Formats: sequence, C-alpha cells, structure tokens
Amino acid sequence: MVDLQEYLWMVILGFVIAFILAFSVGANDVANSFGTAVGSGVVTLRQACILASIFETLGSMLLGAKVGETIRKGIIDVNLYNETVPVLMAGEVSAMVGSAIWQLIASFLKLPISGTHCIVGSTIGFSMVAIGTKGVQWMQLVKIGMSMTMLPSVLCMWFTINDYITQPAAGQD
Repeated sequence: MVDLQEYLWMVILGFVIAFILAFSVGANDVANSFGTAVGSGVVTLRQACILASIFETLGSMLLGAKVGETIRKGIIDVNLYNETVPVLMAGEVSAMVGSAIWQLIASFLKLPISGTHCIVGSTIGFSMVAIGTKGVQWMQLVKIGMSMTMLPSVLCMWFTINDYITQPAAGQD
C-alpha cells in the first residue's frame, strides 16, 4: 500500500489548479452566454456579471456532481490505477493544468472553445500516456460524444420547426 501522506502536496496543488480551472471555465462560459447580450446592449456588463454569478453557481451546484462523476469515472477506468494511485493523481492534476492553461490562452485570444472538450481530451491524453488505450472507456466516450453532437442537432431542428410554425403568425395583426 502506498503512503499517501507524502503526496499531500499534490492534493493541495490540485485544489489550487482546480480553482484556476474553475475561473477559466467560468470566464469562458460567461463570455459565451452573455457576450452577445452585452454587445447588443440588452444587458449591461454589471447585470451580466450578477446574472452569471448566480446562474453559474446554481448550475455547478445542481448539475456539477453528475458532470464531475462522469469526468472522474466515466472517461477512464480508475480501477486500473489501484496499484499506481500517485500516477492517477499526477495525471489528473496534469490534465487540469493543461486544460486551465489552454482555456485561459484561448479566452485571452478570444477563441471559441469548449471547457468540456478540454478536460475530456486532457484526461484521455494522460491515461493513454500512462497505461495505453486500455485505460480509456471507449463506449462511455462514444456516449459523451453523441450527447455533445446530438443535443445541438436536435435543438437546431426543434427551433427551426418552431420558427417555421410561428413565423406566419408573427406577421399578422
């Protein structure tokens, strides 16, 4: 059994990196959610910050546990790391560092990115480097990929149909 006391520094570093990652995810999400509304003058920057603070916090409190569980256990097979817990710890911290740095750079450069894609990709990357392709739960990854592509497609069709149905009524008095 590994004495995890000697890895306390990595846990503390992980908390610091997680805070930076949360900042970068929040900054990117707020820019995506409220950029158009602020740019068009519908809401002020102050109103957008207040709304974002409320709803980003609510979203993470209400939905964050399920997302965290999927990221933690659904992408890689953590049971394969039972004998090498420090490798898993270092890999996850490295994934968070890579994701946070990329999101901060991309946000600074005003590039449209997805925080979910960043952390999923970096988690897959560290697992493939650490133990090869056997560590990735490929079928779960297919489900995640399907949800990332199917939901926008279904919503696009729904709103197109809705717009088509309601469009003639909008022009009538």
